[in-house]
Amino acid sequence: MNNLENLYRQVIIEHYKHPRNKGLKGFANKRLFNPSCGDDVTMEARIEDGVIKEINFEGSGCSICCSAASIATELLRGKTVAEAQEITEKFYALIKGEDVPGEEELEEAAVYRGVSQFPARVKCAALPWKALEQVLKGEENER
Repeated sequence: MNNLENLYRQVIIEHYKHPRNKGLKGFANKRLFNPSCGDDVTMEARIEDGVIKEINFEGSGCSICCSAASIATELLRGKTVAEAQEITEKFYALIKGEDVPGEEELEEAAVYRGVSQFPARVKCAALPWKALEQVLKGEENER
């Protein structure tokens, strides 16, 4: 394993073992479940004047899914809904192995580049982002 892969693995494990913004507070949310692997995540967001003021999550599953939820909460807080959608599209392209102009905007989320080599893991990384994307589009669960 090269140094970059080792660093990426460390970032994923750090967010898995010490997740940021874990625990729901009752904002608009969306729960998604992947029956093929057992990943289960609920993402929530508080949006004011088109700006994401707070993002939280609750869930269980593999290190890829849970760490991706943690990283998404940190990366997208403070962004406008439009900015968050652009970053989300870049994330999806990255995990599919595509070239991503402006990849630096992904910050720590760039650690998931390698999941493109493992198609089943792409779904793990995407699940929390898809749940959050649905919240931002107003497709949340009933509260």
